[in-house]
Amino acid sequence: MLTDRYDRTVSREQLLDPGARKDDTELDGPLTYLLVGSDRRLGTTDESQRSDSILVVHVPAGLRRAYLISVPRDLLVDIPPGANGSPGGPDKINAAYERGGGGEGGVRLLSATLSRLTGLRFDGAGVVDFAGFRSVIDLLGGVRMCVDTEVRSIHTGAVFSPGCHRMDGGQALDYVRQRYDLPGGDYDRQHHQQQLLRAMMEQAGQTDLRRNPVKLDRVLRAVGGSLTVDTNGVPIEELLLALRDLPADALLGVQVPSAPQTIDEVSYVVLDDAGGGGLFTALRDDRVAEWASGNSRWVRPV
Repeated sequence: MLTDRYDRTVSREQLLDPGARKDDTELDGPLTYLLVGSDRRLGTTDESQRSDSILVVHVPAGLRRAYLISVPRDLLVDIPPGANGSPGGPDKINAAYERGGGGEGGVRLLSATLSRLTGLRFDGAGVVDFAGFRSVIDLLGGVRMCVDTEVRSIHTGAVFSPGCHRMDGGQALDYVRQRYDLPGGDYDRQHHQQQLLRAMMEQAGQTDLRRNPVKLDRVLRAVGGSLTVDTNGVPIEELLLALRDLPADALLGVQVPSAPQTIDEVSYVVLDDAGGGGLFTALRDDRVAEWASGNSRWVRPV
């Protein structure tokens, strides 16, 4: 009864393009998921929205480590034509969501764009409503975020000073959206978003939710209400059981080898080479650990 209660809070849609979907998911791994962060739920009708963050989550066989691969939202890619009749062509990757018409169609076109770029097929996809995650963080009692460089929010004017701080949901989401005035620009923003996911996992583990069924119920329903998923036919409870032994300290953040470049007076991020510095091949062959050991510049603990 409880499984059904929480299962019904999660929205389900066909988020993956058929050409970007694995034929079958083996829960012993490797597993590769597309995770998209947005400020709006998929049910909104605003077609001008773009994806705020794009993560490829890769869990190697054995399910004891996870790589959070941040895709720069300004990455120059070739977007295929959309099912809604939108034309294909070169653009920033986060424009794929808009070209696909937003909502499920936008995520499908984004998955098709990433599959074309990397050669990957995905075991599933999820869309996180960051505004909804604010309440999740608050229910957990906030999260501990470590600020490495002082930054002033362009949204609220708040100043985040160096050091580790307890942040509530509003503060944490405000912080991880910042990229201006940071030494690494959008690359630092990507790392901060990776940090937030780990901080939430750690806080959930430290908070003894099992001894507080009322709070546990609220957290689970808040998480479910902030997610839209496509699990490729795998029941959510089976996926959670398969990943139950994955600790928060087993997360590694990966940035796609790339560099900023201005083309025709427009700022883009351009891949180091067509294969993302060998990263895409390593993902397809489940050799990310080997690739990471030789490319420490692009890998850091979350």
